[in-house]
Amino acid sequence: MAVYVYSITSKDHPMRLDDLHGVGDPPSPLRAVTAGVLCAVVSDAPEDLRPRRRDVLAHQQVQERLMAGGAVLPLRFGMTAENDEVVRAALEDSADTYQEHLQNLKGATEYNLKVSWEEEALLRRILLESEEARKLNAATREGGAPEMSLELGEMVAQEAEVRQQALAAGIVEALRPYVRDESLTPPGGRDFLNISFLVQDDKEEMFLATEISLANQLGEECEFRLSGPLPPYSFV
Repeated sequence: MAVYVYSITSKDHPMRLDDLHGVGDPPSPLRAVTAGVLCAVVSDAPEDLRPRRRDVLAHQQVQERLMAGGAVLPLRFGMTAENDEVVRAALEDSADTYQEHLQNLKGATEYNLKVSWEEEALLRRILLESEEARKLNAATREGGAPEMSLELGEMVAQEAEVRQQALAAGIVEALRPYVRDESLTPPGGRDFLNISFLVQDDKEEMFLATEISLANQLGEECEFRLSGPLPPYSFV
């Protein structure tokens, strides 16, 4: 039977998983595959594995429980191997790399931050701070040539991008003293910033306080959405 792989961690991890179960229906019991100083948490893989809610939840609960006990390399949902021996061979072949990653994650937690700028508030700021945009907007309202509307739209888009990039850089710079690593993701939708931080445990309180302070300062115009602590997928 194929093996479902949840995480890689060190052999001396406490792995308090007795009251948890793995994926599948009925749920598969969890077990450890050990190779040297490394260990993989696995279970039997169901034949019809799909991202059902119960299985995704079971996968996530294993990651969160392991996180509470020490550094862990979480695998994405759906990772399988042919059998325990294949898992053990993978641990042996990449032992140095896995140990290096575990050392980097030791004493740190992932947080993800997304920030968006309310569209009307951003437009008001651009018109307030850009005399050229303000004049062009006034001319458009007074029945100016049709091409003025296009020119205004292009100007606003450029000004918005400049301001968003500057604010994103400022937010990251303010939080950077409290993190060990960062992983930037191209933002989507209304967001202009989507970034994951590997936050040091001894600086977590200051990181959270700084994020709250930034959110309060920019709250009338920007929306901050902080998620965490999370399994460190972005740094594995």
